[in-house]
Amino acid sequence: MSRKQGKLRIGIVGCGAIGSRIAKSIRTDLKKECQLSGLFDIKGEKIKELEKSLSLKGISKKSLEDLIKSCDCMVEAVSADNTKEIIQKALKAKKSVLCMSVGKLLNAPELFRLAEKNKCSLLLPSGAIAGLDAIKAASLVGIKKITLTTRKPSTGFRDNPYFRQKGIDLFNITKETVLFDGTVDEAVKLFPQNINVAATLALACQAKEKISIRILTSPDYTTNSHEIDMLGDFGQITTRTNNVVCPDNPKTSYLAVLSGIQTLKQFCTGILIGT
Repeated sequence: MSRKQGKLRIGIVGCGAIGSRIAKSIRTDLKKECQLSGLFDIKGEKIKELEKSLSLKGISKKSLEDLIKSCDCMVEAVSADNTKEIIQKALKAKKSVLCMSVGKLLNAPELFRLAEKNKCSLLLPSGAIAGLDAIKAASLVGIKKITLTTRKPSTGFRDNPYFRQKGIDLFNITKETVLFDGTVDEAVKLFPQNINVAATLALACQAKEKISIRILTSPDYTTNSHEIDMLGDFGQITTRTNNVVCPDNPKTSYLAVLSGIQTLKQFCTGILIGT
């Protein structure tokens, strides 16, 4: 994307917990680098509420198209069934996109091709995990296997249909329990609001067939933790993050939101470290 003079204009799609925190950060921490040019959400009351909390007027948009027209970079923070279509519309308009719902990009190579064709950026935050720069480097010489073990309190899985279908009562679990053990594709499909880190890891190493995902819960867990163990021709990498949950959304780690803000800051300043 060719940079324009002045501050980069940022439009946000999705005014929930993640979108709201990014919007507030743009107004405070990133005000020298960029400006908030628009907000859009299918729930109009969310836009009004966020607009009021930001002490702003005139930035709510009536449609996704209007939002895209107003910005240079669109922040996607919706995790909806049509997320890929939302991202595609922005890329077709030659607008860069910060994608918070990374799981939606796992099997969407056409979006990366579109971004390359239109010379715009598709930005993927590291989320709630650490060591992605080392993992990307190590993948250049061959990966033997990767295991991602995610541990979350039961509240982080509230309203997930997978457990209703399996007849699992999360709140009757009395000890550490394995909820899932399988592939990246399965994990992203069954836990779209909980396991974006699996998709991020797969896209970083470009070897999703080598990745095993384990998801556990326990009444003793108080944080969201993600442990990566990677073995390859480079040697071995082991990382673990213990993340407090986002104050506004127990399904999301606070670090995941912060990584989105940091990725946006790097993009706006042109200082890209460990990407």
